[in-house]
Amino acid sequence: MPSFPDAAGPAVADARLRRNLAHATTTIRERRAAAVAELEDWAALREAGRQIKDHVLANLGHYLRLLEERFTAAGGTVHWARDAAEANRVVADLVRATGETEVVKVKSMATQEIGLNEALAAEGITAHETDLAELIVQLGDDRPSHILVPAIHRNRSDIRDIFLRAMDGAPEGLTDAPAELAEAARRHLRDKFLSARVAVSGVNFAVADTGTLVVLESEGNGRMCLTLPDTLISVMGVEKIVPAWRDLEVFLQLLPRSSTAERMNPYTSAWTGVHPGDGPRDVHLVLLDNGRSATLADEVGRQALRCIRCSACLNVCPVYRRAGGHAYGSPYPGPIGAILSPQLRGVGSDIDASLPYASSLCGACYEVCPVAIDIPEVLVHLRARAVERGPRHRLERAAMAAAGWTLRSPTRLALAQRAASASRRLAGRRGRIRRLPGPLRAWSDTRDTPVPPPESFRAWWARTNGGEDE
Repeated sequence: MPSFPDAAGPAVADARLRRNLAHATTTIRERRAAAVAELEDWAALREAGRQIKDHVLANLGHYLRLLEERFTAAGGTVHWARDAAEANRVVADLVRATGETEVVKVKSMATQEIGLNEALAAEGITAHETDLAELIVQLGDDRPSHILVPAIHRNRSDIRDIFLRAMDGAPEGLTDAPAELAEAARRHLRDKFLSARVAVSGVNFAVADTGTLVVLESEGNGRMCLTLPDTLISVMGVEKIVPAWRDLEVFLQLLPRSSTAERMNPYTSAWTGVHPGDGPRDVHLVLLDNGRSATLADEVGRQALRCIRCSACLNVCPVYRRAGGHAYGSPYPGPIGAILSPQLRGVGSDIDASLPYASSLCGACYEVCPVAIDIPEVLVHLRARAVERGPRHRLERAAMAAAGWTLRSPTRLALAQRAASASRRLAGRRGRIRRLPGPLRAWSDTRDTPVPPPESFRAWWARTNGGEDE
């Protein structure tokens, strides 16, 4: 992926995409605000969520061991994966052991993060997405662009065309009416649900005290995947733990109101190990690190691990609403992706080094975050890291040193100001500099720069006697 500014350029120029994003995010944002306003203790719930998450992160080793102990005692099997390659290998081996070549999937950010579908395909295993939006993305050979609504960049006519082109058994004469599209997807998925012997899911929360895994969803496809197959494989980031059921109660209020603007999710599924005659007979949990331990070691950046994937920050972000999700080059777009992806993957690539700058630092993301992640603080922190490791580090240091040398001397500052004023006729037209020279071009490529004023404040003060002569 190129850097964020390069990737965002075509998206910002796409008027249709901007209309789709503006309409969808505005609708979700307004509904969320109304749902949150219903609770007088929202601020207290938010603080409770923050404290629970911070407590878990401070004692993560203990709760992971407890979760493994309780999950295993209930008949499940726990697997540990240090990175994406190891997690994919574990899941592929488990599927192959069943003799199956197809799996059904519940919407999962963790499996998108590790590229599980592609890894399974390389092993001759087909993964069928069952969430409607994920199905649209998969059939369209596309990439998700939103955490909650992966196909937010598509409109109804796009979806109809995708179904007619790529969906087996799509009805002839299918229109773009939402009811018809939903019915076509329902019929397409019904056979998958009834024939699948293996399912793969993510995990919203894991209750360490009982070894219980929890998935929240709105369509019922998750319930079908979690109960019908013989084998269930769940992939979970190690940070998704809550200590006990009473802690889960906090998040069952925070998450639905922040994500879907509902008082509670239509489907909340919880399972604890294996129960003969009820649900899958073989249950596995893959605990995924994939950069989380390194993130946990960063005292500022670790708060990103509080994230409960509600996507509220995306819907208020002025940058996301104009650029869309694809420009972030990650399954985690928007403000949370701008701080999470560079920590999980490092800032060695152009895209990851640029993501901390994909923000206006307006603070709207922090205001809506249900677990009080100070995203602007982490963005500034990661910008410093990107500069220190980037090729422009020495150049920026030299520029700051030169500025400091100039500002320390009134004489040197006055000379610099006179030089700037003298260059105004050469530097820009109509009061704006369209393109700065050399490395300064990175600034003017994305914004116009005012030309220097005819005289400095000091010169004006001396000429007018502090304004008294005017």
